[in-house]
Amino acid sequence: MDRLQSMRVFAKVVEQGSFARAGLALDMSNAVVTRHVADLEQHLGTRLLNRTTRKLSLTETGNGYLERLRQILTDIDEADAVASEAACKATGTLRVYCHPNFGQSQLAQLLPRFAAGHPDVVLDVTLADRTVDLVEDGYDVGIFIGVQKVDGNMIARPLASSTVILTASPEYVRRRGAPKTPKELSDHDCVNHAFDQMRHAWCVQCNGKQIRVPIVSKMISNSNEVLRQAALAGMGIMLRTSYTLGDDLSTGKLVQLLPEYCTGRLEVLLVYPSRKLVSAKVRAFVDFMTETFADPAADPWLTAL
Repeated sequence: MDRLQSMRVFAKVVEQGSFARAGLALDMSNAVVTRHVADLEQHLGTRLLNRTTRKLSLTETGNGYLERLRQILTDIDEADAVASEAACKATGTLRVYCHPNFGQSQLAQLLPRFAAGHPDVVLDVTLADRTVDLVEDGYDVGIFIGVQKVDGNMIARPLASSTVILTASPEYVRRRGAPKTPKELSDHDCVNHAFDQMRHAWCVQCNGKQIRVPIVSKMISNSNEVLRQAALAGMGIMLRTSYTLGDDLSTGKLVQLLPEYCTGRLEVLLVYPSRKLVSAKVRAFVDFMTETFADPAADPWLTAL
């Protein structure tokens, strides 16, 4: 039989002073109650109760055992209550992983709103430019961008989809002019991400076909912020997801070039370990993010701010 259940039955028998009354309180037959206590005594190898036709009394061992058992059962009940509350109420620490591009440009502005609506949740947010294993690394939920691989065992919900655009500062455009066709990019200075596939050419949809346009990089960096500052300073043209440049585009610090040509789209995914038994804090965050980005096809910098 279930050892924990046998412990509860034993404690109830002592509390009620009778096998029969314990059975009524627990909705068990007298035989089942008797079996639980007998199994517990057999497991322990000692008698816990002295039984007569008129009364029950604890043995010395049974008295000491009951004293400890009551604390154990109280601790278990409290642990169950904490776990049940966590399943029903958003509380505790929520560990969130996010790619830096999205984290700095979007998530940082959204977290205060989430926190205001869920005051019992402590946010522990990590930004890292690498693919993580949510389970192994101990994260509750992650926000990945399209270039990152997602474990097939994870739930991955499309959160947003953003265009990849060509931008430059107005000062650069005044000085060097704006390219009128993708091929003219080869005649311009570029500030470029350090991805191997982007170092010497950019892909652009032209007349229904994807072409690779050779480029000249005036700067190469693995830091998006370094590249952004270089573009703002007029060093060259930058290829970047629109959601990372919302403020710069809306204020005119950067202008979009060749808007009629497609240079790609990038998905943003909300990733978490399981659909089953999702804690309230994770469910609250998932609901908050999906409501914020209600249209996955829209540019996030338009919907999140």
